[in-house]
Formats: sequence, structure tokens, C-alpha cells
Amino acid sequence: MEQKHEIVITEPGIRADKAVSAAMPTLSRSAVQGLIQSGHVRCNGVPVQKSAKLPVQAVLTVEIPPARPLEVAAQAIPLDIVYEDGDLLVVNKPKGMVVHPAAGNEDGTLVNALLYHCGDSLSGINGVIRPGIVHRIDKDTSGLLIVAKNDAAHRSLAEQIKAHSFTREYQAVVYGRIREDGTVNAPIARHPQERKRMAVIQSPSAREAVTHYFVVRHFSGFTQLRLRLETGRTHQIRVHMAYIGHPVAGDPVYGPKKVIAPLGGQCLHAGLIGFVHPRTGEYMEFEAPLPPYFTDFIKTLRPEEV
Repeated sequence: MEQKHEIVITEPGIRADKAVSAAMPTLSRSAVQGLIQSGHVRCNGVPVQKSAKLPVQAVLTVEIPPARPLEVAAQAIPLDIVYEDGDLLVVNKPKGMVVHPAAGNEDGTLVNALLYHCGDSLSGINGVIRPGIVHRIDKDTSGLLIVAKNDAAHRSLAEQIKAHSFTREYQAVVYGRIREDGTVNAPIARHPQERKRMAVIQSPSAREAVTHYFVVRHFSGFTQLRLRLETGRTHQIRVHMAYIGHPVAGDPVYGPKKVIAPLGGQCLHAGLIGFVHPRTGEYMEFEAPLPPYFTDFIKTLRPEEV
């Protein structure tokens, strides 16, 4: 069902897009621009431009069309499968691939590839958009993911994650010099003003988040780390490293505004995963070597002299 919202302008000369964003903070900037461009934002009945400056007492009408259900198609996208049996598979996801479809990324995702490879043999616990997906890693993070082929395997693996017995280790390059190993124990919640970001916040909505990090090597201006997740919150490593003043190199959201062009995103790789097999009870562990984008970046750095 279409939703309608009315906004009465109280600030003289405010731009239409800023007026909508201020009155409807749950909408992202791109969502607001999309509504304006498609004619769903009107001033006194007339479609507005985003830069239009509005007079006091003008009435903006914002129409939000009903969400269009996503149809997820199987696509013949190559997969780097590290392990597979009748209950699960372990996939090495490349940097730049989104895990599951969402608005703006409706195809070309890991799920599209899994549907082609596995057909109907994926757990349905997370619905049609995320079949088989037990946990996620960000689009520009590379590395290992486990996928469940049936609901029993999915439940077992999800319980291991909840109990903190599921092993997840990452490799990262971060800005600055971290002298020694350490742990970040700081709760994470969605940023109160920027809904696409997470932040360390002391609030009822914040969830426990613990990241252990170990120094691998020092470079001039950078440190290579191995990191072990105790919990698995959205953007956890990226948020925690930024919180202690050492954001992940190349991170466009939590790092410096200056972009490291060759990286095309954060230098972060999920290199190790370990779990108890849902059917056999055997502990299994898999590793994925550092990908070329990671090793090529390291080659550009100057090792710190001892």
C-alpha cells in the first residue's frame, strides 16, 4: 500500500531534499533523491526538483510507493568452492560481490550463484532472499562463508555462532602502528544519524561486540593484523578498528576520506573459518589464502625497519 506523508515547511528557503530528509530521517539520501526524481514529492500538488527552495507554509506531499517484492533468479556465476557435502558448502567470496539481493543489487550476488549451483538444495530459514546464508561478510570484504543446504544444518551452525564456538579469523591492513596484540570490547549499534553506518554506542539498542587482534607485521604508516571475532556484528572489525584510531586501509565508510585507489574498498579478508559439522560432529577448519588485491597492496608498503 502506498504511504503518504505531509510536511509543512517552517524554515524559509530550505531545499526540498533537505526538508524531506529532516522530516523523514529513516530515508537514506539516495532514497529521497529517488522519490523526488520519480515525481513522488510534490509541493502544493506540483512535482519538485531536489534543489527547489521552498517558502514557509508550503506543503510537501511525499508518496512512498509499495515495496516491489524481489524475485531472485539463478545465475551462472562462477563460485570458488573450498568444500562441499550434502549438508553445507564453504565458499571463498571475491571482493566486490554482494552476498544476497537487495534494493540496488538485485542480481550478480552470491545467492544468485548459489541458486544456480545448488538449485532447491538450500536451507529456507532466512527466506527466499537469503537461502542458505548463515552469516554474511561485506561486499568489499573477501573470504570464507559457510552456506547451509538444509534447515537442520542451518540451525546447528547458527547456534554455534550464537554460542561463540564458531571460529572466524580475518587478515587486515590498518592505518597507523599498533604496538601489540589486544582486544576491543565495545558495544555496537546503528549510527543514530547515518542509518548505513554502525558505531560504538552506549545505548539499549547496542549489542555486545568483541574483537581480538594480533600484530602480524609493521609497515611505514600501516600494520598488518590477524583478527578473531568473538561476536559477529555488522561491520564489527571496521567499526572497532576505527574506534581505536586504526581504521582498515581503504575503508570508504570508517576510514579517512582519501581513497586508496588500488584497493577499491577495505583491505579485509576472511581467511579462516572453523565449525563443528552439523551431522558428523567433527570439527572442521578451512583457510583461504590472501587474494591478489591484498598481497599487491602489501607490496606497495615499506616494511618498518627493526
